[in-house]
Amino acid sequence: MSKVKAQISISLDGFIAGPNQSEEHPLGEGGMDLHEWVFKLSSWQQAHGRESGEGDENPSNAVIQEAQEGTGAVVMGRNMFAPVRGEWTEPAWNGWWGDEPPFHTPVFVLTHHEREPLEMEGGTTFYFVTEGVESAIVQAKEAAGDLDVSIGGGAATIQQAIAAGLLDELLLNQVPIVLGGGARLLENLGEPAPKLEIERVVAGPEATHLYYALN
Repeated sequence: MSKVKAQISISLDGFIAGPNQSEEHPLGEGGMDLHEWVFKLSSWQQAHGRESGEGDENPSNAVIQEAQEGTGAVVMGRNMFAPVRGEWTEPAWNGWWGDEPPFHTPVFVLTHHEREPLEMEGGTTFYFVTEGVESAIVQAKEAAGDLDVSIGGGAATIQQAIAAGLLDELLLNQVPIVLGGGARLLENLGEPAPKLEIERVVAGPEATHLYYALN
């Protein structure tokens, strides 16, 4: 049975991005350090067009590979897709990832401003959803079929999915750094607060992977 899942890297003090996010620093100051562990992995390297066999093989690699193989559609917030705000303007922003994004699935982007679907190379098509997170997840589940829907971020998008009771599993890739500020994940989760149950823990060399089921 397909599930709605979110996975995200998080600092020891609970931030998924550093302060002062901008086009120059899309993950905020120091936020890129949350993801250094994944850039080294063979599964990440292959998803981004590198040769097979490049990159590290370790328990963290298996975590990423499992997520990639089980995902049939992605939901993300506009901030994850683009640094621009307001109406879409020319030249149109087409994402951070170049002509062939690493998703290779339909991606549903939350926005307040309408835009035609954007078809990219490698099987990724961005759909821009103005009706909110519930509509985006419904559309993503239909597109994913028997595979899972991944909530790609950022913090507000995952919070909205949790508050709406639509998230089945949360994977926190906890990285041993302290950011001291930025975008905090575990707040604005609605009332009553969700109950989380630990399903499993995978220890990687540079991140600890904490799987939670939401009830």
